[in-house]
Amino acid sequence: MGELREPLSELLKCGLPQALEVMGERWSFMILRASFNGLHHFEEFLSELGIARNILSSRLAKLVKHGILKREPCADDRRKIEYRLTEKGFDLLPAMLALRQWGQKYGAEFEENPVLVDERDRLPIGPVSILAHDGRTLTYEDLWFTMRQNVGKRPDHPDFIALERMTSGSVTNLQETRKGAAS
Repeated sequence: MGELREPLSELLKCGLPQALEVMGERWSFMILRASFNGLHHFEEFLSELGIARNILSSRLAKLVKHGILKREPCADDRRKIEYRLTEKGFDLLPAMLALRQWGQKYGAEFEENPVLVDERDRLPIGPVSILAHDGRTLTYEDLWFTMRQNVGKRPDHPDFIALERMTSGSVTNLQETRKGAAS
């Protein structure tokens, strides 16, 4: 077994479990996808998604509670409620697209239709990727976990080495982890 890449026991300090608590089930993503496709009303979600009324109500309430969607009166009929994406909701687009692309690559038994294209040239979008701060595309082998106070410091920097020793190697190169797991 390879070295631990990050302290997995400290779940409260990781954004992934928190994100999964909010978005970690099918209907939340289906509602999000429908919102990106212009659906705003309870009855529209109900009709288009084929979801049970009680489940839809529960998921919408959860998405509103966590700031993914907001409830607001309709402009043309203030008695009706619309559900609109918030900035936090729009920020989920890359994650949703990455999951969609992954599903198409590994799980779909059919050609995707419709295809998501760039509005400018109407060609399919490329794969969602991990970018460095300077725009370089990164792979798994390029990634490291480090303590926040070491962000920006090179591994040969004296402060980096001292902290690594103090934390008993909790700063780990993911490439070394992968090699260790393979052996």
